[in-house]
Amino acid sequence: MPASQKIAAADYDIEILLRSRWSPRAFDDRPITRADTLRLLEAARWAPSCANEQPWRFIVASRSDAAAFDRLLACLVEGNRKWAARANLLIILVAKLTFDRNGAPNKYAQHDVGLALGSLLLQATAMGIAGHPMAGFDAEAARVSCGIPAGFDPVSVTALGYPGDPDSLEDPYRTREMASRERLTVGQLAFSGAWGNEL
Repeated sequence: MPASQKIAAADYDIEILLRSRWSPRAFDDRPITRADTLRLLEAARWAPSCANEQPWRFIVASRSDAAAFDRLLACLVEGNRKWAARANLLIILVAKLTFDRNGAPNKYAQHDVGLALGSLLLQATAMGIAGHPMAGFDAEAARVSCGIPAGFDPVSVTALGYPGDPDSLEDPYRTREMASRERLTVGQLAFSGAWGNEL
């Protein structure tokens, strides 16, 4: 099933953009232009953050810059490298760990980086671009190879590209690509007023 047709069967009426976003592993060879890359980052820039600190930073590598792309690709665990090598962009998301205003630890930094990534992924979906965030990477290798300074933490890596043919993947990735999307229900995730109270 092509990524563009893998629409979630939501229990309640939500926007089609939200139902359409998912994390494929199959990408085709079409490049993401610099202009479209900047559109994705602009969407992330306008995410909400605690005290408007905007603790997100992005290290972006396009496959057109082979040295930079290979440097980021080498930070991924082997299983992710196998399919992410076909992506057009790799982005390391980095969190600034302290508040600018007083130097205190920002315990919301990673949360806010996640909000920025969410905005980027929805913008990508609207543009027909697929994104797959990954926790499977070596943060210290990323820190060293990308020159990430102290006070900043690599949080995740996201592969982006136009959706490709699942048959281009080897198993088990092909099987995962074809599987239906699953989520816990709202009733399993949300409570009324206090933990455990059915909503």
